[in-house]
Formats: sequence, C-alpha cells, structure tokens
Amino acid sequence: MNKISDLFSQSSRKRILSQSFFFGAIAIAGVISNAFLLSSKAYGQTPAPIVNNTEINSYAQAVLAMEPARQNAFEEIKKLIGNGEIPKIVCNDTNSISGLPKKAQDIAFNYCTRAQKIVADNGLSYDQFNKITIELQNNNIMLKQQVYNTLLRLQQTPESR
Repeated sequence: MNKISDLFSQSSRKRILSQSFFFGAIAIAGVISNAFLLSSKAYGQTPAPIVNNTEINSYAQAVLAMEPARQNAFEEIKKLIGNGEIPKIVCNDTNSISGLPKKAQDIAFNYCTRAQKIVADNGLSYDQFNKITIELQNNNIMLKQQVYNTLLRLQQTPESR
C-alpha cells in the first residue's frame, strides 16, 4: 500500500517545483518586456514565429539568471510598500515605475537594467526575448514544452549554464 509520502517522491517534488517556477518565470518575463510589445502589429492569421533551439536555450538561461535578481527586487520593494499591493512593474513603461516611492523606483530601474543586460549576455536581443515571451503568453503549447524542458535540463546540469 502506498503512503502519501510516496506520492511526492523527490523527483515528483522537483517536477512540481520546476513547473511552478516555469509558469512564474514566464509571468515575470512578460513584466520585463520593452517597446516591442507596445509597438507590435496584428497581421491577421500569420503563423507563429519559429524559435530555434539556440534561442530557446538562451531564453531559458536568461530567465534562470534573472530570477534571483527579480526575487530580490520584489522583496525589497515589498518591504518599502508594506502591506500595500505591489503594482505590476513593466520596465519600458515609465508610468508603472514612476508610481512607486522613490527608493522603490531606484530598485525597479536597477532590476530592469540588470535584466536587460542578462538578456543581452545570453545572446538575445530584447526583441527576440520579447517575441518568445509573447508566444509563451499566447499559449504556444509546443514552445512552452520546449522552454520547460530546457529549464529542467539547465537546472539539473548547472555546468551547462
């Protein structure tokens, strides 16, 4: 007879944690979008852009690299704001940052600058990063699976980062 603890083996816990991280990371990646998102055009029913394996790998590495900085910035802003709800911060939307207290604005600006550098350091342009993020937010199932599998692989083999 299986115990409840058997249902949550270490590999199962890792998978659940990775899935939670993946969907959280994708939501956060949308927050650091730039003007590409604001100036995108609708082209009827054009096929989804094709993203190659190198771009997927670079995207996953960038998301993993920026997550600790994102968490740190979020916690610092949360301390400053207190019990209030932390507004959605979009790096290229000055209104989303200017509505914060001055010290929180500095934290958000520093995070945005760092996130943009991380994206570039991982071999992607802001447009490429945002294109992938938009596809993920548009529920491109195949791309989600590819990014998810890449995130899992990168977390299991730290030397590949």
